Amino acid sequence: MVLSNGGTTAPPTALWVVPVANLGGVARHVLDVAAAGLNGWRLVVLCPEGPLAVRLRELETAVTTGPFGPDAGFRASFGTLQRTIQALNPVVVHSHLSYADVICATVLAANSRVRLITTEHGVAADDLVYHGSRFKSRIKAALHRARLKRADAVIAVSQATKSAMTEKWQPSKTVTVVPNGVDQKSAAGSRRTEVISSDAWPRILSFSRLAPEKRIPDLLRAFALLRANHPSATLTVAGEGPDLAELQELTEQLGLDGPVSFPGFLDPDQAMASADVLVQLSVWENCSYTLLDAINVGLGVVATPVGGNPEILPERCLVFVDDPAAVAARIERQASDPFERPRLPEAWPTVTAMVERTLELYAEVTR
Repeated sequence: MVLSNGGTTAPPTALWVVPVANLGGVARHVLDVAAAGLNGWRLVVLCPEGPLAVRLRELETAVTTGPFGPDAGFRASFGTLQRTIQALNPVVVHSHLSYADVICATVLAANSRVRLITTEHGVAADDLVYHGSRFKSRIKAALHRARLKRADAVIAVSQATKSAMTEKWQPSKTVTVVPNGVDQKSAAGSRRTEVISSDAWPRILSFSRLAPEKRIPDLLRAFALLRANHPSATLTVAGEGPDLAELQELTEQLGLDGPVSFPGFLDPDQAMASADVLVQLSVWENCSYTLLDAINVGLGVVATPVGGNPEILPERCLVFVDDPAAVAARIERQASDPFERPRLPEAWPTVTAMVERTLELYAEVTR
């Protein structure tokens, strides 16, 4: 594009399409990239109006909002994306999450001029985690196989995600793994070297959606065993979701309604600053920012050996949920011995490295 003020060539536009308004893992990914910038490109984000759009504007990132995403419905989302592409004339459209993936592939089905890149943030080995039935999972798999034929490049956020995509969807193009990048703290600051003294110790934190796939009842049962050895232990179950009432009822049945709290959404940095160990017993994770951040601030970490978790955590932090006593023992060890706590793998990408790998793919598809 040639500007009228002196013939300077404007950078090409990369339109990121995100079907969520609230702050979560995908929003974190988008915000990190927006803060780092896409060197040589103009980044514009299409998303529903909400907290993500507000934060992007604070970063002075170009945002366009409108009816888009599951709440808006397919027809409205299709129209919003179509009008946005016509107005912005992007060179690259980069979709995030399944809803946006399908809408983008449909809108661009007959438009080979615009390059389409897709990043897969959430696919589980077990179809029932997300889809609820085998029939629905087969329909979804067929849809993904069809939409991936239009993609010019395909990104997965972990090796486990890539493996699940390859097994389920058989993509015709190579899937490139680009993990979520984090800027690692110094070696001296990446692990707390003392056990925090507190009237309430150890302080356990769960930071996730209150939904069945997060297996918070298993954490509550393990915490009940931990309390037998550490009567001052506390558990903060941060997050929101459909299982809140059921979890509160189980907490009362276990006699834990005093030491266990359900504060709703918390600022992650503040929550982790007031914790000793983060526990995440999910059925599946792809590349968890929660785990990455917990490691980065020196928390003890206990998680299930699923999805991308073993790519982030050493074996001493991993545990199966079928043995509550083992979960309790891992939590106790992570709380009491700071030298058991994990560090980020040395080769883990920074935010800049994550962005640079993404830009390499942009260059490959636009040659």
